Amino acid sequence: MRHGEVHNPQAVLYERLPGYHLSDNGSRMAQVVAAEFADVPLTHLRTSPLLRTRETMAPVAAEHPGLQVHYDPNLIEAGNKFAGMKFGRYKTALVDPRNWKLLRNPFTPSWGESYEHIAQRMRTAIIDSARAAGPGGQAFVVSHQSPIWIARLSFEGRRLFHFPWTRTSTLASVTSFHFLGDECIDITYSEPAAHLLGSDGNAAFSSGN
Repeated sequence: MRHGEVHNPQAVLYERLPGYHLSDNGSRMAQVVAAEFADVPLTHLRTSPLLRTRETMAPVAAEHPGLQVHYDPNLIEAGNKFAGMKFGRYKTALVDPRNWKLLRNPFTPSWGESYEHIAQRMRTAIIDSARAAGPGGQAFVVSHQSPIWIARLSFEGRRLFHFPWTRTSTLASVTSFHFLGDECIDITYSEPAAHLLGSDGNAAFSSGN
């Protein structure tokens, strides 16, 4: 699952910065998904250690009190040198000449953690989660848009370079990786909280949206 909507009134690209928690609407998204999975026999819970993903996991964990939540740094948001900068409606950080050097190679990308490294750590986290879930089990994992999408591209054997606006991984969406042993044999996608998207027409820029 990708985390829910984040409270970000200053329109900061928060990435791995601490302290960014879910908005009220983001909390509702997490509750909706938790209700969707309340009767699913989950056997393993794992999340990125960042605050917004821990808050997204909380209502799921409450529905499955017998399971421990595991925190996995491999599920963390992609590293980004633009973190902390304000983007806003006109993406001012991108048009600032002082930042142009960060845009020199979009294929790596030059502004942060490489796509290959993200794919490697996400594959490790997802395969480990599948193993931890056990035969016939189901793991519930919470991460971030870019890592989730890159993991999907990797498991599907597609090129990792992409344009961010082409990602199919909206807020509170669920991308399911189906395994037979250690082999991913299918990937499915759903949006249980789709009715809560765009509830605030004036919502500030959200990382990865």
